[in-house]
Amino acid sequence: MSSTIETDLLVLGGGPGGYTAAFRAADLGMSVVLVDQRATLGGVCLNVGCIPSKALLHAAKGLDDARHLQELGIEFDAPRIRPEKLRAWKDGLVARLCGGLASLARQRKVRMLTGIGKFSGPHALVMNDGQIVVFKQAIIAVGSHPIRLPFLPDHQRILDSTGALALPEIPSRLLVVGGGVIGMELATVYAALGSRVTVVEATDGLLPGCDRDLVKPLQQQVASRYEAILLGTRVVSAKASDQGVRVVFDGPEAPGPQTYDYVLVAVGRRPNGGAIDANLAGVRVDKEGVIPVDRQQRTNVSHIFAIGDVVGEPMLAHKAAYEGKVAAEAAAGGSTLNDAKVIPAVAYTDPEIAWVGLTETAARRDGIAFEKASFPWAASGRALSIGRGDGLTKVLVDPDTQALLGVGMVGPQAGDLIAEATLAIEMGAEPGDIALTIHPHPTLSETLAFAAEAYEGTLTELYLPRKKR
Repeated sequence: MSSTIETDLLVLGGGPGGYTAAFRAADLGMSVVLVDQRATLGGVCLNVGCIPSKALLHAAKGLDDARHLQELGIEFDAPRIRPEKLRAWKDGLVARLCGGLASLARQRKVRMLTGIGKFSGPHALVMNDGQIVVFKQAIIAVGSHPIRLPFLPDHQRILDSTGALALPEIPSRLLVVGGGVIGMELATVYAALGSRVTVVEATDGLLPGCDRDLVKPLQQQVASRYEAILLGTRVVSAKASDQGVRVVFDGPEAPGPQTYDYVLVAVGRRPNGGAIDANLAGVRVDKEGVIPVDRQQRTNVSHIFAIGDVVGEPMLAHKAAYEGKVAAEAAAGGSTLNDAKVIPAVAYTDPEIAWVGLTETAARRDGIAFEKASFPWAASGRALSIGRGDGLTKVLVDPDTQALLGVGMVGPQAGDLIAEATLAIEMGAEPGDIALTIHPHPTLSETLAFAAEAYEGTLTELYLPRKKR
């Protein structure tokens, strides 16, 4: 006989948005049941996504730093890479973080159920083991899944991001299908570990949607490190065997058929809204699997909320966590709204690329007026001291109000540096506010202040024609 569990709040999905929502709701006094198909919390991000990929990127950075030091006269023997030890270290880090989340759940008395849950009505969820969860309110946080290319065979040599992070082995030759953030991050890892990497991207540039001046230093770096960058090119077929994958390309400059040890497919992700029988709860899901919500993250059913990837772009862990708190506080009776002005984005490539707020690409597409000022890292003492003068920091400004609209950066630690710009936009700062804030010297953080000074006409690190303001 199936058992029935009653709770104030059901959270369906244990990723960064789901566990954040569950913990916040529990802190606000609600009884919470959290359902996830994994036995560990953290979702894709912690278990097979953000965290393990950043762990491997850390290892890749160490290898690249060692190579750079040889240019400075500090020489090393060739590294010996032990994939099994690297894999164990990565898995240990994930296990440690998952264990911490489990402890936090126990401390908050959040009840966790492992399995697949689907709605059977507006106040009930049925688990695949027969258990029924009866809830007063619910938060849907079921995330997304990698998009598959239907013409590619189902074979162990054709990987998605999850398979690539498992480090099955270090391939001699790797094809990455998709030049977006996920594809380029994993290409960074495998190239550093010694693979000959080819990236194929259907559009005319890497990181589609990102401003070209930010992508340029990355494209210059990988052009010399990777076996090939195939832009405006598509994979049209592939035949896999135990010896490799034979791939056929199409495009103006497509090469002839090539054989790779592995093919990594990273062409995007699709929301999981269509996989939970949301219609039985009365929740509307669009044809792409997206669940529309209002500013409190409420769906069209007032006591059911949705957060994270399942509500659409941008599909980022920090966005999901923010939305999780909004939904939990709203479910607890609060008046919290999702009023984030901007959401930062980071590509953890080498060099890193980060941006927040308005981009030049979006401004030109939508006809939004802006003024721009840039600071090249070639004029930064700190950047030059670490051999990375190829970076850039730029600011976009409203020509009428002087409000900061957007910031973009490319270079080491750009993902950390973008936080100051995010706060500045949220606080309604002008470039002058940043320019008049004393930044420590010599640091990469100065580049934001210098870009702001370039806009204000007060920059002394470069000679620029005087601006009439």
